[in-house]
Amino acid sequence: MPSFDVVCEADMVEVKNAVEQSNKEITTRFDFKGSSANVEQKERELTLFADSDFQLGQVKDVLINKMAKRKVDVRFLDEGKVEKIGGDKVKQVIKVRNGIETEDAKKITKAIKESKMKVQASIQGESVRVTGAKRDDLQAAMALLRKDIQELPLAFNNFRD
Repeated sequence: MPSFDVVCEADMVEVKNAVEQSNKEITTRFDFKGSSANVEQKERELTLFADSDFQLGQVKDVLINKMAKRKVDVRFLDEGKVEKIGGDKVKQVIKVRNGIETEDAKKITKAIKESKMKVQASIQGESVRVTGAKRDDLQAAMALLRKDIQELPLAFNNFRD
């Protein structure tokens, strides 16, 4: 029975490279001279540090630009709130999303069922498995999900004939 998995996973190697490139640009830019602005990464958590709210916005712009150049979808980023740390300094924690949450998985399965296609969707942990009798039906389901679910950076893997 042909099947594929719908997943939501960022390429962490590319995220790490984007963070390193962002830090390199921040250290060389004139408007960041003498500031403590930087980006730190711990597993799936990015922490942005800056001297002011405006500078934090600049650091975030640099990071997003570098991620876009490295083909990392910015929809993977869940931004936390800006926190003050000692003096004027501020920080912001950004989590890198991994896996499809239950409510999003239910939305995906509902979209497939409402389309009346000859495929079945089942939630498997942090992914959704779609199975069908024909390969063409599965490709039509992929096209439907790309069109209907815009808010998530979905990827399709494990395609089996």
